[in-house]
Amino acid sequence: MPELAEVETWRRLAEKTALGKTITSVETAEDRIVMDQIPPEEIARNLRGRRILSTHRKGKHMWIRFDQPGDLLLHFGMSGSLNHYRNPAVAPTHEKLVLVLDDGSRLSYRNPRRIGKIRWHEDARLAPPIAALGPDPFLDTISADDLAQQFVRRKRPIKSALLDQSLFAGVGNWIADEVLYQSKIDPHTPCGELGPAQLRSLTAKLHAIIQKAVEVEADETRFPKTWLFHHRWGKQAEYTARGERICFETIGGRTCAWVPERQKKTPPTRRTEELMESNSNST
Repeated sequence: MPELAEVETWRRLAEKTALGKTITSVETAEDRIVMDQIPPEEIARNLRGRRILSTHRKGKHMWIRFDQPGDLLLHFGMSGSLNHYRNPAVAPTHEKLVLVLDDGSRLSYRNPRRIGKIRWHEDARLAPPIAALGPDPFLDTISADDLAQQFVRRKRPIKSALLDQSLFAGVGNWIADEVLYQSKIDPHTPCGELGPAQLRSLTAKLHAIIQKAVEVEADETRFPKTWLFHHRWGKQAEYTARGERICFETIGGRTCAWVPERQKKTPPTRRTEELMESNSNST
């Protein structure tokens, strides 16, 4: 499923290729599943003749703003993507929406599995689910103290918490696994049992991993070779680049790939309440 880095890459693609351009015509598929709130013909009518002013993203959602009121909101589901091209002969399959721009190029949204959504809102920032999203680790700074306050006395496994979009907008399964692997944290660890050093490591790795994924435009071939990412697919026991055995489990209803040899559960030396207290005393 496209996660934060992929959607940020597509937002930048739209910004680079379409900013300031006018939509001369619109092509829509007759798909009332992807365009579930207003019909395709209404979306086309809303878009035709508008000039693109800005592109935005939060979590796994992006939206486009125009010179007239109304935002085009895009969610990519499991298989969606954004594409830009000039020759219609090379158009990708399963296109749901194509914006033909005044320079003759095309910005298109495709979604083979039809799980994504194309919607229209007067202000996407105030619309669900964007309005309910938590901090975005690429756009916002998340500190160890922030997590201590969120996690205090919580028994929820840290793997499940990382996938909670009200806490970490845009973090999906592979990012969560990578963060825990690089932080050497057992994914079963209850949030409230994470010590200060673990919280600091988790926040640092969270920002660094996402920053790197965005930097390389979500091109997995350019991810560092030591990342768990390259070995975690398929739900079969394999080994990391370091020769560590990977285990696959279900935690909170989601598949988790982790390395017990590296991610050892250790009793916290100080609980999150103490971290909060020490931070409060230092200010």
